[in-house]
Formats: sequence, structure tokens, C-alpha cells
Amino acid sequence: MLIISGLLFAWLLCLVRAVNSLSAPPVVDLGYAQYQGAINTSLGIISFLGLRYAAAPTGKHVCSDVTVVHTENLPGNLRFQAPALPPRVETGVQLATTNAPACFQGGLGGQSLTNPVAARDDTDESEDCLFLSVYTPNMSPKMPLPTIVWIHGGGYATGSAGDYNGADIVQESNNNVVVVVIQYRLGLFGFLAGSQVKNEGALNAGLLDQQFALRWVNTNIQKFGGDPSQVTLWGESAGAGSVIQHMIANNGKTSPPLFRAIMTSSTFLPSQYPYDSSIPQALFDDVAAQAGCADTTNLSCLRAVDSATLATVNSNMIAAGFAGTFTFVPVVDNTFIMQTLTTALAQGKDLSVIMQLTNILLKASVFSVTNSNEGFIFVPQTVDFDTADYVQQLFPLLSSEQVKSVTSAYSSFGTPAERATAIYGESIIICPTYLLLNTFPGLAYKGEMAVSPGFHGEDILYYYPDFTALITAEPFDNAAFATAFSQAFVSFAANLNPNSKLRASITPQWSRWSPFAPFEMIFNQTDNKPAIAARSTSPEL
Repeated sequence: MLIISGLLFAWLLCLVRAVNSLSAPPVVDLGYAQYQGAINTSLGIISFLGLRYAAAPTGKHVCSDVTVVHTENLPGNLRFQAPALPPRVETGVQLATTNAPACFQGGLGGQSLTNPVAARDDTDESEDCLFLSVYTPNMSPKMPLPTIVWIHGGGYATGSAGDYNGADIVQESNNNVVVVVIQYRLGLFGFLAGSQVKNEGALNAGLLDQQFALRWVNTNIQKFGGDPSQVTLWGESAGAGSVIQHMIANNGKTSPPLFRAIMTSSTFLPSQYPYDSSIPQALFDDVAAQAGCADTTNLSCLRAVDSATLATVNSNMIAAGFAGTFTFVPVVDNTFIMQTLTTALAQGKDLSVIMQLTNILLKASVFSVTNSNEGFIFVPQTVDFDTADYVQQLFPLLSSEQVKSVTSAYSSFGTPAERATAIYGESIIICPTYLLLNTFPGLAYKGEMAVSPGFHGEDILYYYPDFTALITAEPFDNAAFATAFSQAFVSFAANLNPNSKLRASITPQWSRWSPFAPFEMIFNQTDNKPAIAARSTSPEL
């Protein structure tokens, strides 16, 4: 009897310890700071929200929620500079249970947009915004877990980590992946170009933020149960464009390699100019004039302007842009980005070249998805466009002969707005996606979200069902369909193969995409029932 009682006591003690372990707030030590996360006991997912991965990109580096920091090694002002290591917190554990302030938002591009999006809810914004969030099912798994790093879209002008609940992705993976959601500087704070920035600061600061976050993941993700050698980089829209920027960054010689595979949702690839060409330089001059710094020849004045004033300049300039365009985007800086994406990907038609450029091995691959009507939200549908003028406004450096060629190619597309919609969607989103696929023949998978209306961004609702920041269109309300679509992404991230499913789904067998066998998976619905099938890519693309 005593033996039984002793065994019962030991069992109860183990049970209590297990419960306490599950419910105890997790703490992670990053070396420069300690953070306490939170456990969602119903989902079995641990979250750490708002982890600082870099110093505040301003002239101030002291965190208000801790007692002692060391800032002696930080430069005096990090505005328009490359990101720097965060200050070391000497005492105290910081709570990581709420989202950090978003980077300053610049709006949704030229204000003549006509689209089915809602205004963003009021959100805290700050120049001090270099934070990320981590979602993990297990901080001490038997084997480190594949890791997804999510880069949000928003035209390099809007978006934040708080818009995306990484727990959605962890759930969809059957708790088989770790998810990291990052923030980066936007608008003029992250993508101001011109000779002055080249000489006294850092071009493409927003991209440098992203890479800094990727290096943070490489260093720290094991503390959250993730595997730094199994990182998949995933982005949507401008986030997808960013993903490709990181493929070609440093001429493909980034060391150590920071990811093994990529996923792109609606690759957004607007015109990319050399940093000192006429358009980026004119934008710099306009920023300086609006900020009261027109008479200065360096960055000192702009660095001294208060952030609220610069945020207003940022919003005004983005709003003044041509319909559907975004004012501040990545440039060729001759240091981090050595050539345009289109040039780099065109070179990649020689597989040996792209493998040398990207650090991506043959066992790794690409997973890309587009929507069926990508251009619609970027084009005012009630405007009677002159097609040639629209093309010239969208691509101001095209020659008159090139404008004629584009205008002729789309002359049969219905109304002027329909022609503009097709031109925008295909030139800036669809064609760049196929250029990427052609770079990895036989090593890529392609899908399309074709559920009507198929607007840009609607695919987000199927893998981030909590996403409510912009989209008002309702997704196809079918659990089997949603599972099939989201499973493709998480299965690819975990296994580099969407056919190695983490959960059962109704999706048929995927084939790898190549120019010789260009099959892609179409996700649609017919009579309110899922219609998922492979289809050959249109030869016109």
C-alpha cells in the first residue's frame, strides 16, 4: 500500500510539474536582452511579440521599459543608416506579449486607386520600429523545426508585423514549423535614394533591415526551437519582391546563407532604378524641399528633422504618386544590390549562374502563387485612360517605340481600364513571377488563386485567416479548400515539396514547373464546391 501511495504521489508530482511547465511564462535570453513570452494553452503555441532585433534607427537608443542599457558603441544617429546591433539591457526581463509599434506608414500608393480595401485601423507608428515576433510550438523539440520568415507586403510603404498572426501558420503546419514575422523601415525612412544617401548613409535601408533580421534568425532561432539551416523566406507583394532582392543581394555571396528556399505570393516588381538616376534623385530633392532642407547638400538637416514632419512628407509624396505606384522602392545601390532583379533573373536562365548567385542548392526550390486578377486594385476602374499615356506614366523611362509596342500588344483588351489593369498586373506582378520560375526550371512550383474576384492580396486570407488590415473581400468559405491552399505553403516550407503534406488535403499531385512542362495548380470553386486542378500555363505568358 505504501508503495502504491508513493507511486501515486510521484505521478501527481510529475503531473503538477508538467502543468506548471506548460503554464509558466517562457523566458528567452538573447544575450543582449531577456524577453518573456506568452503561451496559448488551447493551441499549444508560444509567442514572443515585439522582440527588438536592431537599435532604434533614430538618434535615440534608450529603451523606456528597462532600467539600464549600454549604448556606447552606437553611432549618434541611425536615420538613413544601416541597422546596428541593439543596445544591451543590463537588468530586467522585458515583456514580449504585445505587438511593437509599426514603422511609419505611407498609405496605399497613388490616391487615385480604386480598390476593395478598407482604411487601416489606427495603429501606433514610430521611427523606432525594428522589431520582430516569433511563434513556436516547442522551444525544445527533439529535432529543430523548419522555420518560416515572413516579410509583409504593402508597396514598401505600409504594413507591420502586427497585421499577421504567425500562430495561424504554426497551426496550419500541425505545429511542425516556427514562424518569424519581421518589420522593416518603409517609405522614405527605408528607401530614400540619391547621391547624398549613398555618400553619407545607406541606400535600401529597409532591405538592410530585412537582412539584419535574417541574420538575427540565423543566430537566435535555435533558442525558440527553430533550425537555422532550414529557413524558408516567404513574402507577399512587396514582401515577395524583397525575397527576390535577397536572392541576388551581395551578388549571391551572402555569408552564411540565410535561407534554403523561397516562397512568393504575388511578386511585386516595380521599376528599379540606379540610386543616382534622375527619378530617385528628384525624389530626394523633393523630400529635402518639403522637409525644409532644400538649401543643404548633405543629410545632416534631414537627420535633424523631427520624425513626425518626415512622416507627413512621406505620406504626402506617396499620395501624390501616379495611380497604383509607390514612390519609395528599392534601387540599384552598387553595394548590396548590384543590378536590377530583371537583369539578374535573366542571367539566371543559365542555371549554373543563378546557383552561383543565390546560394540555393539543387535540393532547394521555389514556390510561387499569383492571383487571377492582380492588376485590378491598382487601376481606377472609372477612368477613361489613354493607353499610351498610361504606359508612359507607369514606366516613365520607356522610349516612344517601347510605349507603342506595349500599347499595341494590349489593344484588344476591352475598355481602357481593362487594358490598364492587364498591363499593370502582368508587367509588375505576373511576368516577374514567370521570370523567377524560368530561372529555376524544374525546381519550382506554381499555383494560382482563381476564386473570383481574384484581386491582389486575397490569397492572404487563406493562410492568415485573422488578417483584417486591408482586405474586405470575403474568401471562399470552405474548410477543405482553405486547408488545401494553406497546406501547400507549409508543406513546402517543411519538406521542400507541397506533396509531402503535413495534414491531409484534397489537393491533387503537384508537378514541378518548367518551360517544357509548365503545369500550375489552380485553386477555384464551382457551384460553391472546391475545384482544384493542374493546368498548363498560358503560352502568352
